[in-house]
Amino acid sequence: MPTLMVSISGIRGLIGDGLEPEVIVKYTSAYAEFIGSGSVVVGRDSRISGEMVRSIVCGTLTAKGSNVIDIGICPTPTVQYTVKTLNAQGGIAISASHNPNEWNALKLLNATGQFMTPDENVKLQEIIKNFNPIYKTWDKLGTYTLYKEGLERHKKDVLALPILNLEAIRKRNFKVLLDCVNGAGYTVIPQLLRDLGCTVIERNCESTGVFPRLPEPLPENLIDTMNAVKENNVDLGVVVDPDVDRLVLITEKGDPFIEENTIAHITKLVLSKSSGSAVVNLSTTRAVDDIAASFASKVYRSAVGEANVVKKMQETGAIIGGEGSGGVIYPTLHYGRDALVGVALTLQHLIEFGGTLSELKASLPQYFIAKKKIETGSKDPAQLLTILEKRYAGEKINTEDGIRIDFPDHWVHFRKSNTEPIIRVITEAGTQEKAEEYIQKYFAELNSL
Repeated sequence: MPTLMVSISGIRGLIGDGLEPEVIVKYTSAYAEFIGSGSVVVGRDSRISGEMVRSIVCGTLTAKGSNVIDIGICPTPTVQYTVKTLNAQGGIAISASHNPNEWNALKLLNATGQFMTPDENVKLQEIIKNFNPIYKTWDKLGTYTLYKEGLERHKKDVLALPILNLEAIRKRNFKVLLDCVNGAGYTVIPQLLRDLGCTVIERNCESTGVFPRLPEPLPENLIDTMNAVKENNVDLGVVVDPDVDRLVLITEKGDPFIEENTIAHITKLVLSKSSGSAVVNLSTTRAVDDIAASFASKVYRSAVGEANVVKKMQETGAIIGGEGSGGVIYPTLHYGRDALVGVALTLQHLIEFGGTLSELKASLPQYFIAKKKIETGSKDPAQLLTILEKRYAGEKINTEDGIRIDFPDHWVHFRKSNTEPIIRVITEAGTQEKAEEYIQKYFAELNSL
């Protein structure tokens, strides 16, 4: 059966088995109708199918009368930032994020450079449901412009962030091992690090378009990279995913800094500079709450997903936000997960902290996460969550996205999948052993329902 996943952020599927040319045309055409007249920024990650998808997207947009601004191979946050800086009507980032080579996707952005809101998505789905495209005649076609300055402008504006002390960072001359998994960051991240005065050892920073390993930056996929960090005696390892919206760090010892700690340590840096609040999703570490409390700041939690975090940040006026997957959202630049920003703020924090990355990690609140999913079979996942909600009604509960229950020594988050009969369970506690113990407890409890 063809694989095509439709979500609030766009569509994702297997090339030749779900994400075929006619599907790309249909969704691009519907998107063009949704945004109306104006310019659309288009960028893609490095995967081999990207050029095929890009040509179809750009051709369809011009056929609909939209003016295409093509910024080539670039991070998804660069597409977002370019929509904002050029005041475009919308943007399409062609990237399947951390999915393997055979996948690709269209990430659909609104006029603010952010992922479409739920209300906007409803309107788009209505257009798709009643799909009957009308294309422009030869004299009313849209224009096509190659905008080569997009990457450089994004990088330059990151370097211009007031929070950065460029002189101090450059003087430190960090030695960095960088792994871009041959993704969209293969040119801009090495350039950014060198502009920050770093000596860079590049790993998987080639233009082949083929990922040399599973591209999701999880510790089990980074064994060779972690070994290379130790072998090269560097200050830190920097890893980004194929579309460069997630930042994963490796300590000078070759150990995972842990994805959750990316947003935790950057929250600490930002709140130390300015008073304000933070926003993270319901599955993100409690370390953020502890850090915010030390600055008398408040943490708001949103449903999982970048669009939800951004919406909550805008509602609350938060000065920092993100997700535990390594996603950093710093609205001083733009509302989007951005590994370029994350890299720069990490080096700034290390300068101010004065110690090594492993010492910085040890200085953060120490929590450990366990994750598991349970297949519900013929049982309705929503009904199971309703039973749990009633069972734990006396506890501190958030039901904005599944059920998160906070206890003094741990928390648990239950989320049902929108595409499969499963429930995802995440627990966090003060030790890995405790986190695993709690997840087994809740797993058994779900099985008994």
